[in-house]
Amino acid sequence: MPSQENRSITDLGTLKALAHPLRMQLYRGLCVARTATASQLAEQVDEAVSLVSYHLRKLAEHGLVEEAEPQSADGRERWWQPASDGVSIRDENFRDAPERAAAHLAATRLFHEQRADMYRRYLDERPTWGPEWNSAAPDNESLLRLTPADLEELGEELLALAKKYDERGRAAEAAGDTEGRENVALHVYGFPFRV
Repeated sequence: MPSQENRSITDLGTLKALAHPLRMQLYRGLCVARTATASQLAEQVDEAVSLVSYHLRKLAEHGLVEEAEPQSADGRERWWQPASDGVSIRDENFRDAPERAAAHLAATRLFHEQRADMYRRYLDERPTWGPEWNSAAPDNESLLRLTPADLEELGEELLALAKKYDERGRAAEAAGDTEGRENVALHVYGFPFRV
């Protein structure tokens, strides 16, 4: 189990450590798997085990991942897990200096590109998922009239709702209810715009 519920990233070094394309893939992979070895993650990302091990150690140096209890009898295997249930990276923690703001923007763009790639991959693989998953997968756009306080409240409520469903799914899975259960990505963006 991760040692922290959620981790707020406020320092530039940790942000830069996570805002590396391969490290973010590894972090995301660990969040899904909950525990994994460098070999297992290397297979997922199609990279050399030594490279994956190096990047896992870099993530560990910044407290983003940590060693996990061994999941097998092979003492040579090093198991990893996320150090928290997730991370929070907020603009307000990086707008105090141009270098910090630029790093935050670059990280945000990377995260968005990786999320968009995940969604494009789903669209390309859509026929393999079957009608029940394709019908269940939401694809919505809402154009709202809100204040900053409204948008913040909406974001908090959506996050709480997603957490409720995650906890329910994990509890069901822990109880053996795995039939039809898959990993699901939910990406929510809320931002102001003008026409």
